[in-house]
Amino acid sequence: MRTLTIRPRSGDVNDSRSLSSYFRRKRDRLLRAFILQERRSKTGTFRILDVGGTSIYWQRVGLDFLVQHDIEVLCVSPGAGDGRVGLPRVAVELGDGLALDFPDLSFDLVHSNSVIEHVGRSREMQRFATEIRRLAPAYYVQTPNFWFPFEPHFYRVPMFHWLPRPLRVALARRWRVGLHQPSGDYLNAHLLIEYAVLLDRALFRALFPDARILTERFALLPKSLIALRAATTHDSV
Repeated sequence: MRTLTIRPRSGDVNDSRSLSSYFRRKRDRLLRAFILQERRSKTGTFRILDVGGTSIYWQRVGLDFLVQHDIEVLCVSPGAGDGRVGLPRVAVELGDGLALDFPDLSFDLVHSNSVIEHVGRSREMQRFATEIRRLAPAYYVQTPNFWFPFEPHFYRVPMFHWLPRPLRVALARRWRVGLHQPSGDYLNAHLLIEYAVLLDRALFRALFPDARILTERFALLPKSLIALRAATTHDSV
């Protein structure tokens, strides 16, 4: 039986026993069910746009799943790096999630996992959400919840994101607060803590008013948020 690691490495997505990896597997099951729900109303190839995603992510979701159900995924991301190499049924190209060069309703479903917290502040988040909502009749968007005490990007320090900004900068300069090494430099420490701006449920709902908002919980605490808008009339997921 696979054990679950609830220790300082609980936010490390590279540890298959970590809390983060456990919830990723659970979300993968929800995502597959939601895709199949939407797939039933569409004939021909089902096209998914993944904003900010990688081919590695879809490899985990299941390439066999994509082939079996005639699904094609296009990952659009602003930079190159690991996981940005195309695979069968998964294409990759450069693009800005705040201004995507696709006509309205170009896809059957838009997907975005743990990206919106990295695009900037509220104004940039609004632009990002608008792009997602216009490009497909259905979407799936996930983001960590501000009110969970472990920030997944700085998981080594509980409640790190609730601390005053000067204290977060000081900690990031001197200690390894997440996956990254101590920055040392003052400006780099500022850039590091601005790497992610977490959303609460109220802001998430304001950005996606036409979606059903799910709350993923751990020990009754709200760990992450998922916005689901279905193109179909049923709502079984």
